[in-house]
Amino acid sequence: MKRLKPLTHVHLPASYRRLRDQLAQIGWTALGSVLERKLPGQGGPRYQWTRRVEGKTVTVALSAQQFTWLKAAIANQRTVWDLLDQLNQITLDYMWKHGLGSARPIESDYP
Repeated sequence: MKRLKPLTHVHLPASYRRLRDQLAQIGWTALGSVLERKLPGQGGPRYQWTRRVEGKTVTVALSAQQFTWLKAAIANQRTVWDLLDQLNQITLDYMWKHGLGSARPIESDYP
């Protein structure tokens, strides 16, 4: 099995560096989802933000400005997840390509 170089000295593939640079450009992030409710006859739109806090679902009312800001932040968070998935895939591809995997299968208690 090949000896692993310290991770700080490994030359990163161009695709990995591009994704890392994109990740560095992400602005604010937030978890949860936002909803705009437009019910007729109830005085215009209402905005809500729902998220999990300590295992409980929490919903709060928002202003139009808060709704717009959080909508962008939540979209950024989803972009972060997508970029991280791609970075992880490149990492695994690198590991397998350069023989950094286990020389034998890992034993498992599961069939």
